[in-house]
Amino acid sequence: MRLPGKDDGMKTFFVTDVGVVRKVNQDYVFVTDNPLGHLPNLFVVADGMGGHQAGDYASKFTVDVLKRELRRGKDDDVERSLVQAIKTANRRLIQEASSDEHLKGMGTTVVVATIIHQMMYFANVGDSRLYLINQGITQLTKDHSLVEEMVRLGGIKPEEAKHHPDKNIITRAIGAKEDVEVDFYEHRLKKGDIILMCTDGLSNMVEDEEIFHIVQGARDVVEAAETLVETAKENGGTDNIGIVLIEPCVGEVSIC
Repeated sequence: MRLPGKDDGMKTFFVTDVGVVRKVNQDYVFVTDNPLGHLPNLFVVADGMGGHQAGDYASKFTVDVLKRELRRGKDDDVERSLVQAIKTANRRLIQEASSDEHLKGMGTTVVVATIIHQMMYFANVGDSRLYLINQGITQLTKDHSLVEEMVRLGGIKPEEAKHHPDKNIITRAIGAKEDVEVDFYEHRLKKGDIILMCTDGLSNMVEDEEIFHIVQGARDVVEAAETLVETAKENGGTDNIGIVLIEPCVGEVSIC
């Protein structure tokens, strides 16, 4: 679905796909250019985990709590607002899992972003990613995963992480433990920037350089997102695919 943004300035497209192998889609995305509390817009990608369809419940439940917390939030500090909303969603998900045997052990990754003037503020837990695409492609979030820890400690090289057998083991998730650690970032946007938020169903199936060429070669964010999904499926489609693409209208002085 496409949300053109205020005055057709910011262009956004989001999509999820079950992929080729899975029967249930546990990815959940949310996009709005309408205010939620003090935030003028919100973009969220979540990748659920858990059997008996608990993963799809976890991702949607987490996003719903985030939306509710941000909508009624009184704090105008962006970092506190996003981090506290994520922490509240984590506690609520743990409570929900304890109330139903079928939901026991469920969890989800989450990456959340908002754009205010020329600044992008974002936070993540898990291995769903936020990339910045312009002259090249840069992953702005850090994966909370076992292989990322191994790279950081020098146990393996970055190029080995992509195909490591433990690449799907994450070290942080919403719903895993009572006090979740949230990474928060801010980044000043410039003209030509495109933002990609995605689950590992895309990043594990399509190399970063290929993602870059697809996005840069597409007519618009709609074609880019659709091509990314098809490429991930052509490359195996072993997991659900969740994508949000954002093309902010950034001029020399202000964002449109």
